[in-house]
Amino acid sequence: MQLRYNFRLHPTPGQCRAPARAFGCARTVYNDGLRLRQEAHEQGLPYIPDGDLSKQIITQAKQTPQRAWLGEVSAVILQQALADLNVAYRNFFASLSGKRKGRKVAAPRFRSRKDSRQAVRFTKNARFAVTAGGKLRLPKIGDAPVRWSRSLPSDPSSVTVVKDSAGRYFASFVVETSEQPLPQTDSQIGIDLGLTHFAITSDGQKIANPRLLRRAAKKLRRAQKALSRTQKGSANRQKAKLKVAKAHAKVADTRRDWAHKLSTMLIRDNQAVYVENVAVSGLARTKLAKSVHDAGWSQFVGMLEYKAKRYGRTFARVDRWFPSSKLCSACGTIAGSMPLNVRSWTCPCGAVHDRDVNAAINILAAGQAERSNDCRAQVRPERVPAPREEAVTHPKPHTRQAGISLL
Repeated sequence: MQLRYNFRLHPTPGQCRAPARAFGCARTVYNDGLRLRQEAHEQGLPYIPDGDLSKQIITQAKQTPQRAWLGEVSAVILQQALADLNVAYRNFFASLSGKRKGRKVAAPRFRSRKDSRQAVRFTKNARFAVTAGGKLRLPKIGDAPVRWSRSLPSDPSSVTVVKDSAGRYFASFVVETSEQPLPQTDSQIGIDLGLTHFAITSDGQKIANPRLLRRAAKKLRRAQKALSRTQKGSANRQKAKLKVAKAHAKVADTRRDWAHKLSTMLIRDNQAVYVENVAVSGLARTKLAKSVHDAGWSQFVGMLEYKAKRYGRTFARVDRWFPSSKLCSACGTIAGSMPLNVRSWTCPCGAVHDRDVNAAINILAAGQAERSNDCRAQVRPERVPAPREEAVTHPKPHTRQAGISLL
């Protein structure tokens, strides 16, 4: 099982030039490869294979005066940039042919130096290492101080150096870990997601929506107004832009931390968790878009899914077209039209329902029924997506808390 451990990096001012050079070289290689394939397509030439592209973009380009500076960075990050381009093309072709499920994937686009997020990836071939002093040694970058929160469970297979829009640096390690099943429990729960209350459980518990973005709206508005008054291209505009980015990053970090703590509590206390498969992308095109994005449902459900796999719990999504709100959990009668302003209703059988609690009970029943109908066939275990971040609860003594680590 693969998990991702993220830690804050604190490179010195002199070391910041080396990551910036690495970001620029990786971006150039990616864009050169994309440009060559686009030109070949426009001229009716065959698709350029991965090996030929690597030889032309990296090996031969280093020998020319125009691209000689590509030799100033590790060759591994250049190869990984082309690997990202190849993956983007494969996803695009699979989406066109219908082999890829989900929404359509667009063709690869050029990367810009103005992108809010810059990243380079080092694999084991780059021979990165953690020094005895706790620093991360990266080829042609140096030893960068790391804010560790806990030790890595195994040797990482790769590390990605990331610079976000707020100017923060992170080291993201991908490691192999074993599953850690929790003790069995008889509790099972259904969850109905909402905006008035973030989550309503089948046992009647209502978890308040923190509304973190709206709570920070006043500070964000003030920072954005200050940004709008600055002159384009000035140093003060860059400072104001960074201030806005830091304010948004603080909201995102707080939301992620809150979602991690809630998801961990639900997985720890329940043997099975069932959630309705909400169409977030559809709701994001309505007038509720700001509230939907502020809630962070997709992030929360993703945490529930991978934590259930890690801790030996059951997790399942219930079809969004299942009439969970209008179906009486007592007799099974489906009510007629029910506007959103109707928060409670009475069934002809005499049962009085809270709309959200009734929906959570029906989600639990639907999840249990679907699980009982499963053929229980033995299949190859699915690879768990590496989470971006997790909250920190028990940092090591004499160390500052990392921005990201695992529970």
